[in-house]
Amino acid sequence: MKLFLPLLLHLLFYQQLLCPALANTCPKDCTCQNQDSIFCFSRKDTKMPSEVPTTTKNLYVFKNGIESLSQEDFLELESLEMLDLSQNKLTELPDHVFEPLSTLHNLDLSANQIVHISKDSFAGLEHLERLYLYSNLIESIHPAAFDGLQQLLELKLQGNKLTIMPVLKMPHLLLLDLRFNSIPSPGPNDLQTPKLESLKLGGLGLPSLNEELLGSFKNLHELDISNNQLTTFPGVLREARGLVSLSLAGNPMGPVKWEDFEKLSELRELDISNLSLQGLPETLSQLFPDLQRLTVAENPFNCLCNLAWFPSWLRSKQIQLGRTEETRCHFPPLNSGKVLERLLHREFGCPITTTVTTRTVKTTVAPPAPLTSLPSTTRAVLPAKPSDNPSTETKNELPPPTPSTSIDPDLELPFCPPNICLNGGTCWLDNKGHLECICLPGTSGRYCEKEEDPPLHEDPTEDPTVLESEITAVLVTSSSILLDLHRYIDKRPHIRGVKLTYKNLSGLDKRAKHLNVPATYPEYTLRGLQPNSTYSVCASSLGEPGDMDRVCIETQTVSQQQAPTGARLEDPKLTTMIIPAVALLLLLVLVAVAVGVACYMHKKKSKGHLDLECDPSQLELEGLDNGALPQKQEIISCPSTTQNGGLDYEEPLMQGHCTANNNMNSLKPSYF
Repeated sequence: MKLFLPLLLHLLFYQQLLCPALANTCPKDCTCQNQDSIFCFSRKDTKMPSEVPTTTKNLYVFKNGIESLSQEDFLELESLEMLDLSQNKLTELPDHVFEPLSTLHNLDLSANQIVHISKDSFAGLEHLERLYLYSNLIESIHPAAFDGLQQLLELKLQGNKLTIMPVLKMPHLLLLDLRFNSIPSPGPNDLQTPKLESLKLGGLGLPSLNEELLGSFKNLHELDISNNQLTTFPGVLREARGLVSLSLAGNPMGPVKWEDFEKLSELRELDISNLSLQGLPETLSQLFPDLQRLTVAENPFNCLCNLAWFPSWLRSKQIQLGRTEETRCHFPPLNSGKVLERLLHREFGCPITTTVTTRTVKTTVAPPAPLTSLPSTTRAVLPAKPSDNPSTETKNELPPPTPSTSIDPDLELPFCPPNICLNGGTCWLDNKGHLECICLPGTSGRYCEKEEDPPLHEDPTEDPTVLESEITAVLVTSSSILLDLHRYIDKRPHIRGVKLTYKNLSGLDKRAKHLNVPATYPEYTLRGLQPNSTYSVCASSLGEPGDMDRVCIETQTVSQQQAPTGARLEDPKLTTMIIPAVALLLLLVLVAVAVGVACYMHKKKSKGHLDLECDPSQLELEGLDNGALPQKQEIISCPSTTQNGGLDYEEPLMQGHCTANNNMNSLKPSYF
């Protein structure tokens, strides 16, 4: 320690000598993380920061309230490559104001109040590559305003009030965003951008597209023509090659003709939201073999059997469904309002045919319209029950079923063969058609055929799985399970909530049920459960895709008829004395009940009828289990419901056609 302290002091001394600029020249109310980048966020100043080091390469001055600029603000900043002035109050850009910034590559002026772009607003920026002017009030642009920007790669003008676009002569331009303006459809002479890869014309109200313009682009990968007035599919797209992203959302096109998409097999992103689609063809998987993201929100889907393939296809191909919460069923009434992606196969109402034989049970789900090019559905065969005759068991026993890739992962066989599980075991079929026996304590084996001696002592703390489990069942009754989520929430301090998924492994209905619990509820009670049943309970972070951190446990509710602990009648003499006494007591009770009924019927005529029915299970649902009032743990509503539409739905922080898509209340992302 004595040697380390002098060494540390020497290092600090040399750092002050070598880096005086970093220590002394950082502008007021700004943050200087290194010599190259300065962040001035929410300074609440109408002027640019002063005393900016001349070696600065990246200057972020967003959301400051800056109202005006002058050329003096940028003198001696010859090394500046990135300038972010977004979310300020600029109304104009003086001529030649950026001329001292000869090495500037990226300029962000989005989300200001700029009205006009003059001829010399960007004079001197010969090396500029990215210019962001979206979400302003721009009404006019001088025809020669962009003539000097020959190296420009990206130009974003969406969300302004443009009615006329200047001719763009940009030989290297790759991205052009004109969405949500009032300009007519541009033609080949308006966009002289031969290398253009991304063109966004959404929200312009166009009744038609200039197909000559679209046909002139030989390297177009991304096209957005959403929210226009297109009544037919653009014919030029039927022959388009190389498109990777396409958005047709919000156009009154009428019924979609899927043959129009036959040559768009390279698509990775497709948005066909709000096109009045009632279903999707199963040939979608063949049309777009490389699809990675699909958006079909705001369509009135009929969630019948012909759409049962869709959720399974999304999962098997790992396709991301955009705007999931806005993709819901409209029909039939049983599925109305449900999120399409979360429906199980059986909820689509597909017909089921069952064939029962002496040794096997075969269940086949009839597909809506099987394609001849696809493999037929494989039938799941259950393993045979062990025979009492060893000689015939080896001859007739079938091997366990092997899951096939053609079996729908949501398809569950509706029943088990009777009496296949021994020693009181419970039979159930998982979502892959596998038969499994849930054995009672003291039994084991595939069919619970082995009886084990009870252990001499049981200490749950000695079980490593109990110690490591992040969720535990603290209290179990005949119809409720109290869960302890402390460890799960403590290990994930930043989660919005916990998604609980539970299902009854013992009953006929094995559909999973979902609950969203805020992170402020470290204990939660599952109520309304079936008695003497085994339940699987899983917890995962709310909003995380794919339930990556899911933790599961199994627990069993107790029987309603379970005898109290210690109530054992071991003395036969005591038994012979108690039985006659109990019989006499029952006789007296019956006599009292008969007299009470007679009196009650007599009073009913004069005082009216007062019906008091009370179901013990209902008392338990109301929080009166075991005669005590537990702490309130039911979720009535969440505070964020009115803001985000529910815990399962997150509103995007920025919309591309509204606010700036790279303006956040934190440090800005790096520009590529």
